[in-house]
Amino acid sequence: MSVRLAVFDCDGTLVDGQADVCAAMDAAFAAAGLAPPPRHETRRMVGLSLPEAMRRLRPEGEQREHEALAAHYRDAYRERRAAGVIDEPLFEGIAELLERLAGAGWVLGIATGKSDRGLAHCLAVHGIDARFVTLQTADRHPSKPHPAMLEAAMAAVGATPSRTAMIGDTAYDVAMATAAGAHPLGVAWGYHPAEELLAAGAEAVADDPAALGHLLDSIR
Repeated sequence: MSVRLAVFDCDGTLVDGQADVCAAMDAAFAAAGLAPPPRHETRRMVGLSLPEAMRRLRPEGEQREHEALAAHYRDAYRERRAAGVIDEPLFEGIAELLERLAGAGWVLGIATGKSDRGLAHCLAVHGIDARFVTLQTADRHPSKPHPAMLEAAMAAVGATPSRTAMIGDTAYDVAMATAAGAHPLGVAWGYHPAEELLAAGAEAVADDPAALGHLLDSIR
């Protein structure tokens, strides 16, 4: 029997990084001489790769502008990290959930729109980097909802879609799981509302990490 694999999104699922995301996005648009998008629109883009997020936030722009905005965002985020002002707290109950899943024999992974460097920093700060066996980021894959990240995670650990759960807070995560044939599970504490996750095809939406653990128990 194949392993049971739980793949987590990062921002909005494991950690609350919205303040830093919004600050970096504001700085990116300012660097390009543009008015920043409303913050509720920025939050809805969390989970996408940067070029795709910029394309959606600035649909009237050309690819060159989107790539420039993405570069400005990376610079702004890097500056915040170097200044020591990045604040991405773990959501309450996440550390306990990860410990419980590891103890139950789950293999854990991440599929995120973050960069390799950003993800490594985030996990190291919280001391949870050793929990995850496979880390898939936007540096090496197409943007969600393309299934490439999730397919790579399954291939890396020898998991089948029927014993794999993709856990995330956005419709992009749900669509990626569906495209890969995995179980799409939503969380209610992130960036897209529960009703949107269910409409996108989530099997269920957990109100808190303890409830998420119970949902995962049903995957055998």
